[in-house]
Amino acid sequence: MRYRNKLRMKHLHHITIAAVLVFGLSCSTPPKQEATTKTYSNPINVEFGDPYILDNGDGTYYMYGTGGGAKDGFATYSSTDLVDWKFEGQVYHGNTDSSWNEKWFWAPEVYKRNDKYYIFFSAQWKENPTNEEENFMIGVAVADSPTGPFVDLYDRPIFNPGYPIIDANVFVDDDGKNYLYYSRACYKHPVESEVADWAREKGWYEEVEESWVYGVELKPDFSGVIGEPVLLLRPPVTMDDQQAEWESRSVTAREINRRWTEGSFTFKKNGTYYIMYSANYYAGKNYAVGYATGAGPLGPFQKASNNPVLQKNVEQGGDVTGTGHNMVLFSPDSSKMYCVYHGRTTASGDNRVLFIDELRIEENGQLVVDGPSTTPKPYPVLR
Repeated sequence: MRYRNKLRMKHLHHITIAAVLVFGLSCSTPPKQEATTKTYSNPINVEFGDPYILDNGDGTYYMYGTGGGAKDGFATYSSTDLVDWKFEGQVYHGNTDSSWNEKWFWAPEVYKRNDKYYIFFSAQWKENPTNEEENFMIGVAVADSPTGPFVDLYDRPIFNPGYPIIDANVFVDDDGKNYLYYSRACYKHPVESEVADWAREKGWYEEVEESWVYGVELKPDFSGVIGEPVLLLRPPVTMDDQQAEWESRSVTAREINRRWTEGSFTFKKNGTYYIMYSANYYAGKNYAVGYATGAGPLGPFQKASNNPVLQKNVEQGGDVTGTGHNMVLFSPDSSKMYCVYHGRTTASGDNRVLFIDELRIEENGQLVVDGPSTTPKPYPVLR
């Protein structure tokens, strides 16, 4: 009897230990939860025109643009997720006794080279003997930090082509050569076209001015250019051109007697050179984005059949207008591309606000932008 009781007690002891182990495991292992995806919605709460985002390579991104609280210069914001941005203050101050510029500071882009930061931008040149209303030129300033302070690299613009220029974009090709892309301003540049003839016949405008996009090789020290600028993009001459309708809306909607080709951004993907550009009045509802492709950094470029790839969505029930002046941001592993641009909504009124939508290249080489979007979508992929 004593032996059987001893066996029974040993058996109960083993059951108790097993129960404790099971209970302990059940308490230490949390129940499996469904994975959640963090989302954001455009527009992002930053009032910038002409946005440009620099990937600093350390997990932090810096955004620059026109306006954004800066006076006579440029400010920046920082972020680690491209959605939540922190204001870092003004990073470049122009309109000083030593600066070459005096007002109208537009479209900054910042590039990191050998632990230095270079900001390219447009502004009104002080040297203006004929008192031109639009005397825009492109300059460059340098800093040791993405938050500045940026100091003019030279006491003059990069170069003077003999007409006002804006919207600098710099592309470095695989061979290490630098290329500068810019837009000739519309100012005092009337161009004959069938659209201009049509507007004149209607009694709307006596002439239609145009801006054109050029490209030129840039000296390694950014002190000037190499060779002569090459005309890359311009508005269509004939009204039966596939691009004529959307690129002429500023005129046909009677917004203004100008047709723009500006805000270009060049990148290379799968051996093809893509140059994106904006057309129509930047302050109007019809501002939109198209692109062209070429076999080299200076073209020739062929405009795409699926243009425009980004435009207002009010006809589809949305409230986004004035979408344009974009750049393309690549994820660190280049698996994802994002179109960063400004637009307007009913809530933002005349203020330009930030949008970020995914951009992709289809198998046939066509570029597609998933925007303008205002519905929730997953945060950008940054790994």
